[in-house]
Amino acid sequence: MGVDPRLLHEQCGRTLDQTDFSELGRAEIGKVRDSYIRDKRRYIVVTDRVSCFDVVVGTLPFKGQVLNQLAAFWFEHTRELARNHLLDVPDPCVSVVEECRPLPVEFVYRGYLTGSTKTSIWTAYESGQRSYCGHQLPEGLAKHERLPEPLLTPTTKAPAGQHDELTSRGEILAQGTLSEPVYDAAADLCGRLFAEGQRWAESRGLILVDTKYELGLDAEDQLVVIDEIHTPDSSRYWYSERYERAMSEGNDPEALDKEYVRRWLGEQGYRGEGAIPEIPADVRCEAARRYIEAYEQISGRAFKPETDDPLSRIRRNLSI
Repeated sequence: MGVDPRLLHEQCGRTLDQTDFSELGRAEIGKVRDSYIRDKRRYIVVTDRVSCFDVVVGTLPFKGQVLNQLAAFWFEHTRELARNHLLDVPDPCVSVVEECRPLPVEFVYRGYLTGSTKTSIWTAYESGQRSYCGHQLPEGLAKHERLPEPLLTPTTKAPAGQHDELTSRGEILAQGTLSEPVYDAAADLCGRLFAEGQRWAESRGLILVDTKYELGLDAEDQLVVIDEIHTPDSSRYWYSERYERAMSEGNDPEALDKEYVRRWLGEQGYRGEGAIPEIPADVRCEAARRYIEAYEQISGRAFKPETDDPLSRIRRNLSI
């Protein structure tokens, strides 16, 4: 399994960066996903754009195909745990979903004391904070250590170009962002999804370190899982067998997610502000290789790359 490194380098020149499918409906352009809404249906086109520090920093070959197909895998795998919005996958980069009303909160579950961003739980802990999103953290924890129990650390959903902000159950209820019944039902649902995600990842030789969930309400005001689930963009994965060795040697666990790109940017002095360093082809290809490996490791399926022009292929597969 895996993809020929030469193919990855070739694909760097034909990534899916921008879309324009106005025939599909009203456009909503996100950091990674471009959506088109029509007749209570949303066409989600997963591009190859990569976002770090809430900023689009470039593209990775085959990233959109990996994310879309892995999200579809997880939506099917967790369908009995929670209703989700997926209806069809007509193209490797496209999902047709039920249109829902998104909740104005992202539900972030964390199982380990890690992270490199300004808002990460490790950054807060290292600076001396012991209260994080309404949770009290014990003294004496080490970087990358497993938390005593998984923590729900919600964030606000910022408009495009702005950063999400850490919040807590208490703040969300006090501000009336969500009602108590809706928040608690969402928290319970996400807790069950995270537990299953960790269980499945362990069976595949991986650790699901943390993840974020986005939820919406359908026409009957029922909770629905939307956007993506347990992908390398929304989640952090480590190799189980290499985790203990990394901890004993004082190293960072080897990751199968965009943390690789984030760390490279950090080494260049970039933290989301100022000019974005150009990511070299070798770094882009290594990140893509990790995305593909994540798909294959998690799903147990071989990744089958589509190498033709993505815009033409999508138009053909969607008959537009």
